[in-house]
Amino acid sequence: MHLTKSRRNNIIFLIVIVLLIIPQTRKPIQVFVHKGLALIISPAVMEKDEQYKLKSYNWKLEDHEAGVFHFEDTQGKVVLINFWATWCPPCIAEMPSLQKLYDDYGDKMEFVFVSNESPEVINDFLSTNAYTFKVYTSLSDYSGIFDVTSIPRTFLINKEGYIIVDKTGAANWNSPFMRDTIDTLLHLKSP
Repeated sequence: MHLTKSRRNNIIFLIVIVLLIIPQTRKPIQVFVHKGLALIISPAVMEKDEQYKLKSYNWKLEDHEAGVFHFEDTQGKVVLINFWATWCPPCIAEMPSLQKLYDDYGDKMEFVFVSNESPEVINDFLSTNAYTFKVYTSLSDYSGIFDVTSIPRTFLINKEGYIIVDKTGAANWNSPFMRDTIDTLLHLKSP
């Protein structure tokens, strides 16, 4: 029996629909799709007139080992803040690129990964995926700027406290453009 192109496409479509309906396969498929999208989506730096300055650094967080972190300690530093969750496919999709960035820049700038999940869930996720960054939960209310309604949402803040990148959705944070941007912010490269 010879399948026509139309029938073959219909069969593929039905298989994809069935896989998305089955709970055990839905999340891996969504992560796969978002990883593909993240490969082609690199965050963009906002135009100067669109950038906004943090009004307050008054924010207290706790890491997954019960250590307290005062966000005010990041003043005068380049900071990347990422709001995410272990159940979020786009968040999971962009984590490898964030880990690579953290591996190369973790000692040169601040990384603040924020999740509202329990330390047990976070620690399990980090250990299963061999991620080495710290994850924080908020202990105090944070600036309205960081009152996010969808995840993943990532901010890149320069040394003067201006948010120069505000990205919602999965992205390739380890792209050459992002690395050049961070190098320039850290004065490792001329603008």
